[in-house]
Amino acid sequence: MARIRLPVLIALGLFVGALALSSALKDRHYLLLSLVLLCAALLPIFLRLERRKLEPRELVLLAVLAAIAAVSRIPFAALPSVKPVSAIVILSAYVFGAEAGFLIGAVAALVSNLYFGQGPWTPWQMFAWGMVGLTAGWLRNTRWMRTRPGLLLFGFVWGFLFGWIMNIWHLIGLPDAFSLGLVATVYGASFYFDLAHALSNVVFLSILAGGWIKVLERFRKKYGLLR
Repeated sequence: MARIRLPVLIALGLFVGALALSSALKDRHYLLLSLVLLCAALLPIFLRLERRKLEPRELVLLAVLAAIAAVSRIPFAALPSVKPVSAIVILSAYVFGAEAGFLIGAVAALVSNLYFGQGPWTPWQMFAWGMVGLTAGWLRNTRWMRTRPGLLLFGFVWGFLFGWIMNIWHLIGLPDAFSLGLVATVYGASFYFDLAHALSNVVFLSILAGGWIKVLERFRKKYGLLR
């Protein structure tokens, strides 16, 4: 954990800076600035991953898992907030660690939006799903995360946290109308979508956890991947 602590602290600092500056500015450049800073927040972790020597088969594994997570959004396109992406990212990070989890989550958001459409929300989704993987990897060896209820609770909580992060990019797009009342309205309106995401995480983790963890653990041990 110590190896990635500094890049993550830098990333979170830049993320907070994006929020503060974006809400402080009232001109037309607020959204562009927030996107630039958010991309900068992603950069330290990607640089940390870039310096880590990965074997070709490890890169292939990460690409396959990111692709599976991305494609899994498509069958559920008609059901807002119901998607197995978070569950796949969590389980991948559970086996392969925080760095792999962050990369799979961020790339899954970017790739899946080739189908759903790219826009100013894409870096926010990359950050949010990256953080899902990063925190799952951080906590994977804790006693409660090693239990089925703890894993399901983690997925449930991140269903709401993901939605709260995504609400921010919507709020900073309305700087002239920004108020506590608007914040309450936006977060209140997203409650049912966030609840759907949280419950779907629980369902998909319940279905996938046993089989996915066994298969991924077998690959990791047999081929010595991403130790």
